[in-house]
Amino acid sequence: MLKVLLLFLALLSTDPREIAKINSLKKEAESSFKAGKYEDALAKFQLLDSLGVEDPALKLNLAHTYYQMNDTTGALNSYRSVLYAPDKKLRSVAYQQLGVMNKESGKYEEALTDLKSSIKADPTNEGARYDYELVKKLLDEQNKQDQQNQENDQNKENQENEDQQQEQENKEDQEKGEQNEEQQEQEGEKEESEENKDGEKKEGENEDGEEQEGEKEPSQEEMMQQKLEEMKISPEKAKMILEAMRNNEVQYLQQQRRKPTKRPPSGKPDW
Repeated sequence: MLKVLLLFLALLSTDPREIAKINSLKKEAESSFKAGKYEDALAKFQLLDSLGVEDPALKLNLAHTYYQMNDTTGALNSYRSVLYAPDKKLRSVAYQQLGVMNKESGKYEEALTDLKSSIKADPTNEGARYDYELVKKLLDEQNKQDQQNQENDQNKENQENEDQQQEQENKEDQEKGEQNEEQQEQEGEKEESEENKDGEKKEGENEDGEEQEGEKEPSQEEMMQQKLEEMKISPEKAKMILEAMRNNEVQYLQQQRRKPTKRPPSGKPDW
């Protein structure tokens, strides 16, 4: 810290020897940067910047050092401080680096804007032109991918709508099927109930018919059968008795026919 302070006090002088020391410090910083000793280079560049050395090239190198050390904030601020430098080539490099950083962050449109400014500041900057074409290609691919994703999302949404519609139709068909089955079951139960009622009615009619038939008066044969049972006469014996009675009746009639019939005198009463 003491050495830095002494160097700072020494640089405050306008002595040519002190100017030579500043130039020497610049060379040391640049040498450290090229050697990849970014921390040492950063310390020297910051020292020169704190001494109020107005040198756009110094600030550009300081920005490069921040960038190599992954200090995004320091790099952005330092590159932006060079955008108004009188030297167009320095401005072109600063714009180019800002475009590269935006490209790395996926900000392709902002990167194209920075690279356009870089080419405009120095049309001979072939590195900026190459980066521009690269970023433009990446942006086109991103737009195509976004469009493809949008189409996929739209197709997915359409498919989901179709699936929902199909599901709703299937649900309605299922409900209709269940209603039809329920209706058929109800009709079947109704028909079965009517058949049972008809069966019960017929059975009732048959029972009524049997009851009515049972209530009929017994026939003559049944009465005779019942009478014979009461008299304890078998049907065979009753048949023999009946046959004998019929024979006797026939003989009686024949005898009556043989007797002469006298006519009473005419004009006289028959008593």
